[in-house]
Amino acid sequence: MTPFRFLRACRREPVDRTPVWFMRQAGRFLPEYRALRERYPIMELIKTPELAVEVTLQPLRRFEVDAAIIFADILPVLESMGLEVAFVRGEGPAIREPVRTPGDVERLRVPAPEEIAPFTLEAIRLARRELEGRVPLIGFAGAPFTLASYAVEGGASRHYLHTKGLMYGEPKAWHDLMDKLSATVAAYLQAQARAGAQALQLFDSWAGALSPADYERFVLPYSRRVLEAARATAVPVIHFTTGTAGMLPHVAAAGGDVIGVDWRIALDEAWARVGHDRAIQGNLDPAVLLAPWPELRRQAGEILRRAGGRPGHIFNLGHGVLPQTPVENVQRLVDFVHGAEP
Repeated sequence: MTPFRFLRACRREPVDRTPVWFMRQAGRFLPEYRALRERYPIMELIKTPELAVEVTLQPLRRFEVDAAIIFADILPVLESMGLEVAFVRGEGPAIREPVRTPGDVERLRVPAPEEIAPFTLEAIRLARRELEGRVPLIGFAGAPFTLASYAVEGGASRHYLHTKGLMYGEPKAWHDLMDKLSATVAAYLQAQARAGAQALQLFDSWAGALSPADYERFVLPYSRRVLEAARATAVPVIHFTTGTAGMLPHVAAAGGDVIGVDWRIALDEAWARVGHDRAIQGNLDPAVLLAPWPELRRQAGEILRRAGGRPGHIFNLGHGVLPQTPVENVQRLVDFVHGAEP
């Protein structure tokens, strides 16, 4: 029986306190992280295992969170497939030559597992040694649709016109692209588990751009392929999406031991849609962490009330911690969820 309350909650086993961790808990809102960013570009932090481990551990020195998540990024997977990715300060990631045609898809390679972000695999091995059993370590990857959106759009997008254009106009190329991406992501998550990750999270941050019917037709089979491969490692698997309140049964059908939900739906309603045979993660709006403490406490308490003490709830945000977040609010929230805050 695992002693970690986070892993127990993933398996819907009873826990002494609600486990809590935060997406992007290692990063932009911490002064010690910003100090490192003044010295190193973002990709140097990610691609230098010792630096990635340092960033991974920073929040654990401040907060009693119940899990660490490896400091990494989802886009090096696309680099391993032959695309050139650049991170432009103030603008975010950019793909130099986006995937727009069947020929572009055909040129993408499916790399061997050890060729996919080897620096992150090494960081996982190092982090496990550094953690020394204090908390479990989460590995992660971008889901096929979210990676496809970056590859096709060339960066972030509001309307995903190129992505949907390929999906609707060149369906064979779309399915070929998703086939390559799902094979690569599945191998990458399995490699992370072999390196020492004790749980895995699949990020499908842009799935909410789709209708339920398009998700079911163009995305679900590929997410399912990845999630089944990840679950075969015998570590818990979290399936995280945003903007998907209207299609949570489809998201749950794709798979995952834990379904991550955002703030656009009440937690108890989301859990009912997902099914109580799954654990659930969420679902505080990240912006609430910038609110005065009484409001933050009220909204966190409402989430815990809706969870109702049912085994399988992991407290988290509906997306990542925002850069403007006061550090003291994160600390108070962790204490409150654990029951230490009056």
